[in-house]
Amino acid sequence: MAENKKVLLKVQNLKKHFPLKKRSLFQKEQLFIKANDGISIDIYEGETLGLVGESGCGKSTFGRTILQLYDQTEGNTLFYGRTLAEVAPKYVVDVIKTLSKQYPAYLADKKALDELVVSFESEKEDIEKAKLSSKIEKETARLENKYKNMFRIAGGLLTSEDLNKVSEVLLSEFKLKQKEAKIRRKIVVLEVQLTDPKVLANKAAISRIDAQIAKLKAELVSVHNLVEASSLKVKELKDSLQSNALFAAYEEQLDDGIDLSKLTTEEVRLLRQDIQIIFQDPYSSLNPRLTVGQIIGEGLLAHNFFKNANSKEYTDYITDVMEKCGLAPYFIHRYPHQFSGGQRQRIGIARALALNPKFIVCDEAVSALDVSIQSQIINLLIDLKKDNNLTYLFITHDLSVVKFISDRIGVMYLGNMVELGTSDQIFANPLHPYTEALLEAIPRTDVESNQELTILEGDIPSPIKPPKGCKFHTRCKYAFDKCKVVEPIWQEIEPGHFVACHLRGE
Repeated sequence: MAENKKVLLKVQNLKKHFPLKKRSLFQKEQLFIKANDGISIDIYEGETLGLVGESGCGKSTFGRTILQLYDQTEGNTLFYGRTLAEVAPKYVVDVIKTLSKQYPAYLADKKALDELVVSFESEKEDIEKAKLSSKIEKETARLENKYKNMFRIAGGLLTSEDLNKVSEVLLSEFKLKQKEAKIRRKIVVLEVQLTDPKVLANKAAISRIDAQIAKLKAELVSVHNLVEASSLKVKELKDSLQSNALFAAYEEQLDDGIDLSKLTTEEVRLLRQDIQIIFQDPYSSLNPRLTVGQIIGEGLLAHNFFKNANSKEYTDYITDVMEKCGLAPYFIHRYPHQFSGGQRQRIGIARALALNPKFIVCDEAVSALDVSIQSQIINLLIDLKKDNNLTYLFITHDLSVVKFISDRIGVMYLGNMVELGTSDQIFANPLHPYTEALLEAIPRTDVESNQELTILEGDIPSPIKPPKGCKFHTRCKYAFDKCKVVEPIWQEIEPGHFVACHLRGE
């Protein structure tokens, strides 16, 4: 799948820690609930990625954090559904303008980190070694968060002796690309207006819009030529730097993904059109004071799909979305309390779908529903995915459901991903003992199968101070000494099938 599919979301070393209130004035250590503790995964365009694990493992937190409903503690979430020029985030301009200050600061910080590494390697005392190891880990994370976007945006150009010139060339190219993206967006809006029946019935309006489109297209050609000339300057500058020792290493870090964690509140609000969520509870997630039409249309008005809620086009659009989600058009003026749980969940789906998003987090979207209603909602989600080329992160604890709907499945335990593979791989050949235990716990109707449940040893460890080594070793029947000390690495055992377990691989 990685070879044939485009990455829509790239999550790198994502951490979300919730601080706990100190119990007394004398408590020095700040404690955290480590809900997500270093998750890295690619989500591909058009796929359904299932996410499973027992309650409290951090599934819902992960979904909400990548949507920036929670602020990330560490790590990166890159979105590829739009270009940087289309969104034009403020952080890109800030990075470009400050290259001459940021890069020397990075070199100084990197030198200090290298000195810490040397001290660690020469230290013989175990206690001091452990302290240095913790310090190195924190400093590495700090440098990653602070400087990573500098490398993504500038790449090998950072090896130039004149970083002010680099800033000037990159800023010129970025602003021209931003201008080009705005013109393209205006043309699309005008072309959509030409499909309006009212406009089609008015020859004067058609002529006026055609003239505007022709003028914008002429301007687009002119601006595009400027973009190409500006990009040529960037290329010439890179060609002159290729002999530098660090050029290739820096150039590999170039990335046009949008770093969601660096966006302002307003920029994230604009991207809500592309990234949506269906909440777990179909009762508390709907405003009881709004009608169904107002709930579904709220986002449409906020993102300027329509100028007001009084037009026939606005009503027709909402009723069309409702019908796609299995809701009768005459429900449009009813309130949430007048619907069943399944119907309310359909309203939540319609609200998320109305903005034509690219990515939807389904956070336990069917867990509160009856089995018969669950099947209806799941079939609806599958049909909508095919019709609208949607990408889902489907969070659930029901393995039977996730097998049916998912292309790939990730298994989470205590804030970490422990296994990832296709649906068939996970069910036919589970590699992690925790995955084995989850699969054995699926209820079966075959009474003659002599199903025996693996009783996991002990209770779930605390996410505040998780066990050292493999977090699962306190409950694993296969655990040995290495599991208690060394954290397992994330490795690919077979194509597309990853696991973090000492029992597998080397």
